[in-house]
Amino acid sequence: MLEDSSDSGSTRSPQYGKARAWLNEQADTILHEQVEIARTPAPPFQERARGELVAAKLRGIGIAAGFDDIGNILAQYPANGDELGERPVIVAAHLDTVFGPGTNVEVRRSGPRWVGPGIADNARGVAVALWLLRALLEGRVEPQRPILFAFTVGEEGNGDLRGVKHLFSKRDNPLRDATAFIALDGSGLRRVVHRALGSRRFRITVRGPGGHSWADWGRPNPAHVIGELAHRLSDLELPRARRTTLTVARLGGGTNINAIPAENFLELDVRSESIDALDRTERMIRAALIQSIASEEARSQASLTAAIGIIGERPAGELSTSHPLLRAALEATKELGHEAEPSISSTDANVPLALGVPAIAIGGGGRSGNAHTVNEWFENTDGADGAVRALSLLASVAGF
Repeated sequence: MLEDSSDSGSTRSPQYGKARAWLNEQADTILHEQVEIARTPAPPFQERARGELVAAKLRGIGIAAGFDDIGNILAQYPANGDELGERPVIVAAHLDTVFGPGTNVEVRRSGPRWVGPGIADNARGVAVALWLLRALLEGRVEPQRPILFAFTVGEEGNGDLRGVKHLFSKRDNPLRDATAFIALDGSGLRRVVHRALGSRRFRITVRGPGGHSWADWGRPNPAHVIGELAHRLSDLELPRARRTTLTVARLGGGTNINAIPAENFLELDVRSESIDALDRTERMIRAALIQSIASEEARSQASLTAAIGIIGERPAGELSTSHPLLRAALEATKELGHEAEPSISSTDANVPLALGVPAIAIGGGGRSGNAHTVNEWFENTDGADGAVRALSLLASVAGF
């Protein structure tokens, strides 16, 4: 259990003071590295080039960094061979972007802003994590708890949090007993994510015999089922106690305008603050599919087949507002003259929260907009404050 850190500011070491003063002077160099990182492609499932860049930077400051089986980069502080030690603090920043291969990732200056895909999400988080580690080295900080820096893959979209899921995958994994997990994600100095927005994504496929649109008219049509299903889903009474959403995101199928399709599909994104609400919504989706198939089979007097596949799943979870980790994050934000905003989102912190590991996600400072578009922008409005806040929070939870 993380101990109360409300009075940690009065007990921090001179080494912390040195690290903080040094880090406070690095605003321009953090931004420069952020731009360099954003200019290195990291498409979904193809993060290796950016990973190699980060690994080289870590080796350049004398930190042994290695790739795990899935492509995460792991680095320990202080270095202790292969032994991490008990109850570590994990600092994570995801390497990947939402942009596919071939996307022009050039970053350009536009007045006070830097514009380019992924410049904030998550080049900012990666850059702040690197400079946080450099500050620990500069101050020769000696934490009471070991710190693991994890640069993860697969946080975005269809990556489905695969990097952080792998990190915690083994049941006897000592990381499941971590003191805290802090995700550095995007920009901002106020938002503190302590509630994990869960999601479940489905691909529903309906198959039939197909046929000619004239000669075989009357055969069961999978497109009719998909259309009726989409309508039924729009009328569902979703759970209200914990906000839940259902989005029909994609549908398609068939081969020609003059053919009854042999196969059609529909993809759904369901989100909720509650796993129970996700389970309940899934049951309603399955019931709606059964009803839609029955309706088409009754009309055509023939049978269809259907399959529901889960193509993405992010667990929900929540850190209590009274937990010392959240209180430390609020205090670190207040130290810099800002009022923190506890919030909900889907981040790498989802997985540890669902496993009972204290976890939050915070931004790396500055302002940004147009996220997940090629015109994403970042403005360094508060210098190194985002990195300084992360250091202050780390000092509270790692003990230095």
